[in-house]
Amino acid sequence: MAIPDLTPHPVAAKYAILVDVGYLYAAAGEVLLGAKERKEYRVAADELIQALKKHAMERIPGELLRIYWYDAARDRVPTVDQRVIAQLPWVKVRLGNLNARGQQKGVDAQIRSDLEALARHHAVSDTVLIAGDEDMVPAVEAAQTFGVRIHLWGVEPPYGTNQAERLVWESDTVEELEADFLRPYFSRAAQVVPAVPATPSPAQVFAGRTPATPKPTLKHPGQVTKLGPSRPRVEEVGEHVAQKWILTRGRDNIRDLLPGPLLPTVIDTELLIEAEKELGHSLRPYPEARVWLRDGFWARVYREFDLGVGISTK
Repeated sequence: MAIPDLTPHPVAAKYAILVDVGYLYAAAGEVLLGAKERKEYRVAADELIQALKKHAMERIPGELLRIYWYDAARDRVPTVDQRVIAQLPWVKVRLGNLNARGQQKGVDAQIRSDLEALARHHAVSDTVLIAGDEDMVPAVEAAQTFGVRIHLWGVEPPYGTNQAERLVWESDTVEELEADFLRPYFSRAAQVVPAVPATPSPAQVFAGRTPATPKPTLKHPGQVTKLGPSRPRVEEVGEHVAQKWILTRGRDNIRDLLPGPLLPTVIDTELLIEAEKELGHSLRPYPEARVWLRDGFWARVYREFDLGVGISTK
């Protein structure tokens, strides 16, 4: 009679990655650039998220549930970067409020709530937590009572430590993300310099892409295709959308788009949708109209920040 194999087989983990963005960015900005405020540097967040995902896969064999990205925004209105991140697959953006003094409110509470809920519902067996605040300790302990292992990741500090001692004690494993690991994704923010007369307008930048005037083409004998909307009307709508966004999303949010004239794909699509609502019909058959739309948008933004570039008359 064959002896049964009683050797335990490893069980693949199911894990989530919870990122306190305020901690991650501040700690990395300090060690890499000596920066004290987020406006002093730029982050290639999409590439950083992919690097964190790969790093976790190498250490926790199993299935990634998703990445939770905890950040803050004024009145919880997402910034340009946050809107782009929210479009990434397997990423859930959670926003707290950013008050007038630049302090985050409600972020820690969201992390604690999600950590406990994931554990209570047995949605994960392991959790990677990128954070440093001692306020996380009760949630870590609660998750562990449901059998979830907590893997705490921190950022290499320039000196001392940037994570609470108790949080380190309570976690099941602890790892430090080295400065060299993070360096490719952080760069010092370039200051926007007012444009000089020689600076081309957005219309001039895009001028070579499409004909200045759409030409009718015949679909059937005697039938002429309908021409698109006029250039002044489209530029006017572009300016209107820019003005609306400045008021609703805030100047700091729109400043993130500078120096232009290219827009992130997500934001460019939002601009098109907003413009089509204003016009009451689609601009998608008219590529030249989309150029005019961007031109009007940037003309208003440049005036807002006194960059001295307006709509091209060419």
